This record gives sequence, structure tokens and C-alpha cells, in this order.
Amino acid sequence: MKNRENELTKKYVKDIKSADVWSVFKIIADFVKGFDELGDLGPTVTIFGSARTKEDNKYYEDAKNLASQLAANGYNVMTGGGPGIMEAANSGAYEHKDVESIGLNIDLPFEQELNPYTTKELTFDYFFSRKVMLVKYSMAYVIFPGGFGTLDELFEALTLVQTRKVTGVKIFVIGSDFYQPLLDFIATKLVPSGMIDENDLDIIQLTDDLELVVRDIATSLNTQIEVLKEVGLEETGYFKSLSSLQKK
Repeated sequence: MKNRENELTKKYVKDIKSADVWSVFKIIADFVKGFDELGDLGPTVTIFGSARTKEDNKYYEDAKNLASQLAANGYNVMTGGGPGIMEAANSGAYEHKDVESIGLNIDLPFEQELNPYTTKELTFDYFFSRKVMLVKYSMAYVIFPGGFGTLDELFEALTLVQTRKVTGVKIFVIGSDFYQPLLDFIATKLVPSGMIDENDLDIIQLTDDLELVVRDIATSLNTQIEVLKEVGLEETGYFKSLSSLQKK
């Protein structure tokens, strides 16, 4: 443990002492890589959750099952590329060869290795650039139980929807037993304190029903198709990819 902490300290000191200009280039490289590789994706759902979840855990099975259902309906599945819930989701999608099983890995000194169930994979230097890519190209976010990283991604997604930085995106939170206390805190503390509006609670859909998630994503697909029609984007590749799923 001590050697690990020493290595982390050395890396941290090296990073903060490195030239700022070089850091900027690394940040730009992260974004260029993501935009270049993911810009042509069709309809995609991002699944978040803990890297520590084991194969015999209920939520591992649920993530695999949900990803398989989504992939069978033509949706790409994107995760953070690691083990646990991410591995489960990628493995569920990997069974279906007509879609992409995408893993966006993060370069960490000791923590995460890319799981073997991806058809498209990228590795990022920075959490924030990776997080942008996880949300930018998806039409729905599914949040399974997880730790600090998963909660960070959940609240990032909620903020993006609340502030209208993204529109037409559904946020599903899976695991009533796990997440209900957190949602109770939001409802009983944030709303009465005026920190958020009561209707902000509608952004979150807490459920254990995987079939409901699949159905609601299909409904969201139809809504997005109508919005694209209204703004005259019927000739775009993205519109055509959405429409191809609508016909299934």
C-alpha cells in the first residue's frame, strides 16, 4: 500500500510540475480522439455503474440483460470500459454483432483495465474529457449502483439536463433499494431549501423494471425523430439512423 501511495504521489507531482502547454495538448488530444472516433455513432445508450460489482451480483446480471435487450433493438451500448457493471453491459451488447459495444477507458496507474467485450475502445488521460464523450453521443443514460465516480456521472448528467445543455435525453436510475435514500435526500433537503425546483425531480426515473427502460427509450427515440423533423434535419445521417430503428 505504501509503495502504491508513493507512486501516486510521484505521478501527481510530475503532473502538476509539467508544462501547462503540454497539458493543453494532451487535453486537446483527448477531445479530438473522441470526436473523431465517436462522431458517426448512431443511436447509443450509455450505462454507468461500479467497477467493483462482481459477476454474481444482481446488478451485474441486470446490466448485462439490459444491454443485450438494447443491442437487440439496434442501439449501441457505451460504458466506461472497465470491469464490474461496465463489463456486464459491454458483454451484453457484445453478443449482438450489428451494433457497437463501446468502452471509453481511463488511464489510471493501478485501477482499471479495459474489459474484453468491446468492439470500439478509446483510452483517455482525463476524467473530464472522457465524461464528455460518455454523455455527448448518447440519447439515454442508465445509472446502476456505484461509488464516487458513478455518482459524479449521475450528477453531471442531471446538471446537463436541468440546465438544458442537452435535451431529449432520458436518465434512468436502476436500483430502488440502493438509490432511494439519495433521492429522498434530494426531495427533502434540496427542494425545500430552494436549491432545485420540484419539477427537477422529474428528470430522474428510478426503477428496477428493465423492460420499462427499453420501452421508454423507444418512446424517446420517436420524440427525437419528430424534433429533428421540425428543425429540418431529415437528411442527416443521425436522423436516418434513428429512423431505421423506428421501423423495427
